[in-house]
Amino acid sequence: MEFFDTVVNRHSYRGPFTDQEVNPDDLRKVVQAGLDAPSGMNKQTTGFVIVTDPDLVSRIAAMHDSNKAFQQAKVFIVCLVDAEPEKIYAGCHFQIEDCSAAVENMLLAIAAMGYASVWIDGWLRTDGHAETIGKLLGAPDDKVVQIILPIGVPTYPVRGPEKQPFEQRAWFNSYGG
Repeated sequence: MEFFDTVVNRHSYRGPFTDQEVNPDDLRKVVQAGLDAPSGMNKQTTGFVIVTDPDLVSRIAAMHDSNKAFQQAKVFIVCLVDAEPEKIYAGCHFQIEDCSAAVENMLLAIAAMGYASVWIDGWLRTDGHAETIGKLLGAPDDKVVQIILPIGVPTYPVRGPEKQPFEQRAWFNSYGG
């Protein structure tokens, strides 16, 4: 898929997946896209656990009761960050931004290869889901599960949602200009 078509057509897929497996080589490419993302002062603060073991996948999938993509995922990519982030510039840390850039790169790679996913983070913040998944995957205490991506082959064509026109959200030289 051409890059700008990928950007336009990528969307948060919450529907069911087919039974088709996700190619392990494709997973390496997806995660490499995340690893290649920019990070504040090149600190590379985001780590990844690629969950392919069917038992682990089913245990994680069973935790979410309303998201079909999550429940039927063939694979999960779990993104981890430091529980106590290092302040690297003017008293600031950038691990949320670093993680977000990595995830967006991965979502674009997922879409470009014909797979689908949805960025899950709010659900992780409730009812101890992040902690439970972290323990299940053997994450050390100094790491936090920040985002999880369920991945699979969508059962229906993926098309991005309608976006507001350029002129309503972007301007040259001054706001609203």
